[in-house]
Amino acid sequence: MLRGLYTAYTGMLNEQYRMDIMSNNLANADTTGFKKEGSTSQAYSEVMAVKIKDVTENPNTPKRLGNMSLGVKIGETYTDFSQGSLRDTGNTYDIAIGGDGFFNIEFTSKSGVTSTKYTRDGGFTLTKDGYLVTKDGDYVLGENGRIQLSTTAGATIFDESGDIFQDGNLVASLKITEFEDTNYLTHYGETMWDAKEGAVSKDAENFKIRQGYLEMSNASVVKEMVNMITISRHYESNQKMLTTFDETLEKSMTLGRVSG
Repeated sequence: MLRGLYTAYTGMLNEQYRMDIMSNNLANADTTGFKKEGSTSQAYSEVMAVKIKDVTENPNTPKRLGNMSLGVKIGETYTDFSQGSLRDTGNTYDIAIGGDGFFNIEFTSKSGVTSTKYTRDGGFTLTKDGYLVTKDGDYVLGENGRIQLSTTAGATIFDESGDIFQDGNLVASLKITEFEDTNYLTHYGETMWDAKEGAVSKDAENFKIRQGYLEMSNASVVKEMVNMITISRHYESNQKMLTTFDETLEKSMTLGRVSG
């Protein structure tokens, strides 16, 4: 019976964790360049009910203890990097990536440490000195470092390969990077990512730059709402089971006192 209480508790904890993720997705449904997250769950019987150091059969091979069911274990959180829809803004410095890759951003922390972050949010602008920056003022990087453009040029054109032309002259090129395994990327804020140790990067190949567009969030409001309703029902089911076990345990204790 106590095992049943614990099973229901782990179910509630897991659904609460999933709800937090869905809520964050929903809150960022209109955030440019946001990529939705998801989570996995594992049964305890699959990950915990084993003899970790049993060597009676095969060396270093865990042996199952039996068909135990001790609830659910919160697995990992993952990011869905699928393409979001493109919204036409008509702004010269709004840039979207169609396909693979990330913009490179020179980010400086409050402590003064500078590092490269990666983003799909192409809502850029020019400083008074002509540097291409993010909405937060971080420098956008090109093939040769920071991108500085003329503020008096008649026309600024970003072609599909990321080359930047002003008055017909090539002045800079965007640096677009992709990773062999996006599992080595970790969130930094809502729309930037940091590369962990072991990440393998290279120049992106399968992409097209779209000037005057922004890539929107790939989180669907309708789908996230449906997921939240499903999670709420699962949570309520575990809550009812927890209450039932608690009431049954209380009755058994009462009967024990009467019979005594």
